[in-house]
Amino acid sequence: MCGIAGQFLRERNADLSHICAMCDEIRHRGPDHEGYHVEGRCGIGMRRLSIIDLGTGQQPIANEDGTVRVVFNGEIYNYRELRADLIAHGHRFKTASDTEVLVHLYEQEGANGIQRLRGMFAYAIFDSRSRSILLARDRFGKKPLYFAILPDGLYFASELKCLRAAGVPLDPDPEALRLYLLLNYIPDPWSPYRAVRKLAPGTWLRYYADGHTQQGRYWQLPVPVEEPAAGLTEDVACRQLREAFDESVQVRMISDVPLGAFLSGGIDSSSVVASMAYVTQAPVKTFSIGFEEPGFNELPLAAAVARKYHTDHHEILVRPDSVGLVSKLVRHFGEPFGDSSAIPTYLVSEFAARHVKVVLTGDGGDELFAGYDSFLAIQRRRKLDRIPFAARSVISDIADALPYSAYGKNYLRMISRATPLERYFENGSPHFLLSRLLAPEWMPPGDSGYLARTLAHCLLPNGADVLTQALYFETAAKLTGDMLVKVDRMSMANSLEVRCPMLDHKLAELAARIPHRWKLRNGRGKDILIQALGHRLPPELLHQPKRGFGVPLAIWFRGPLRNFLWDHLTGRSFLDRGIASPDFVRHLLAEHDRGRRNNCHYLWNLLMLELWYRDLEEHRNPPKVARLSA
Repeated sequence: MCGIAGQFLRERNADLSHICAMCDEIRHRGPDHEGYHVEGRCGIGMRRLSIIDLGTGQQPIANEDGTVRVVFNGEIYNYRELRADLIAHGHRFKTASDTEVLVHLYEQEGANGIQRLRGMFAYAIFDSRSRSILLARDRFGKKPLYFAILPDGLYFASELKCLRAAGVPLDPDPEALRLYLLLNYIPDPWSPYRAVRKLAPGTWLRYYADGHTQQGRYWQLPVPVEEPAAGLTEDVACRQLREAFDESVQVRMISDVPLGAFLSGGIDSSSVVASMAYVTQAPVKTFSIGFEEPGFNELPLAAAVARKYHTDHHEILVRPDSVGLVSKLVRHFGEPFGDSSAIPTYLVSEFAARHVKVVLTGDGGDELFAGYDSFLAIQRRRKLDRIPFAARSVISDIADALPYSAYGKNYLRMISRATPLERYFENGSPHFLLSRLLAPEWMPPGDSGYLARTLAHCLLPNGADVLTQALYFETAAKLTGDMLVKVDRMSMANSLEVRCPMLDHKLAELAARIPHRWKLRNGRGKDILIQALGHRLPPELLHQPKRGFGVPLAIWFRGPLRNFLWDHLTGRSFLDRGIASPDFVRHLLAEHDRGRRNNCHYLWNLLMLELWYRDLEEHRNPPKVARLSA
């Protein structure tokens, strides 16, 4: 696991000091080692967190004659099989690392070889023969990769702060920020800056010395099916799930350093721990955190799993310095990020990193197996389609005439939305609230046409069932732009590698072939997964309502974070940006203070945006190297 950075310039040679400056920004991603290679106009570098082949896996790694070199962030779980095949084709290896497989696979198959990789990865391969550099990212985007193509060349890195150190222009992208205000994260391929984009999951980009580029896609998320294929029964599906799940967990236990698991007490992480316990004789190291506030402590459920599988269990009840922690999070994300579960993710990563360098998690199960309550809500709201459009139009007029304080307004707006897809997005970011909160120029359109145009790469064509759309979008957009960003930044801030067995692409392809009705059943999501794996878990886990991995943010906003929140959202700096209505922001703050309504979700999003702006302005002083022209 590492952080990578580099540049490929068109008219001047790369400078080692510039590459070092970029990599210095991501020392936390790789505290064990650093490596650089500068050759003419190309410079690449990395920071390494040593996990596999501790002695000889230092990067960059080259092929036999030094014409191909790679810097790599991630893990390749099938590297041993690939290595054996490449040796049979005549390639000679100098190390036992998974990294070296990448250069020889590239020699053998070029960009086509990427589809043979099983793992999480973001890497860059410099090919001096073709005078080009190839960037590639894994299927789900577990590992980040930002890039900027400027008049003077290509810049790339694992984190935005590296590009800032290289002098890449930092002009904010209004479209990306509007999407943040709608979704609470910035989806791929946008970044908060006009000049910078994220390499989309499942794709590659090749940049040549003369500035022209090629792009390709090697994997596409399968469309979830509504009906089972011929011959697929529930019993067969359960058996296939157990086999694929256990194999996915097992291959992710390859490590030359101490390894453990996050254990939240939910179905997914508990299933991962159970599977780990089946394949290892030593007790699995498990890590759980809880909060003192009632309703935010799952330690008893996690402890039940730990007892059942005799794990080497570590748990901690925390009351963090919330103000200091919030400021720290903003610096690590480098972009506006509105998911407050980043807080417990950071804390459990910090806790686990005292004992291990690698953990497995249950991330991805809710997206692939319909675990979120929002999917059940979609099923319930299908009956709204029976209401004639004319009647919905009248309801819409009534809803618009009601004051914001009318609690039933959100449901009325749900009824009035023209399409099921609009209802789905309305549930997460109510148009009636955003229209009062945001200035007109910051307001994202609320119609499905805007969504279909802007988010076309993570939505299905018109005519797709809304549940199919939602399942696809949650995996193609939100999982990549929210969940995996949170996990990567918060774990790597603590130099901890996180592996996600649920997001093995083979398991994901199997999940897509299982029909919706086997996932959403008996008033719960993930029913088929529970049927397949539930017998391994303590019975009390199977009957718990769905709970997110959250923090008592609403309480903190009335307590230790109150002054911090009010100072930032009513201060001149925020109000002068013209993003939000000052009166409505104060209304939300006061309403939350009184306990009349829990507005922490919207207040947190605005706070993260303001803190990002302040961090940007603080670093807009002359950068470490000469600023580039856009």
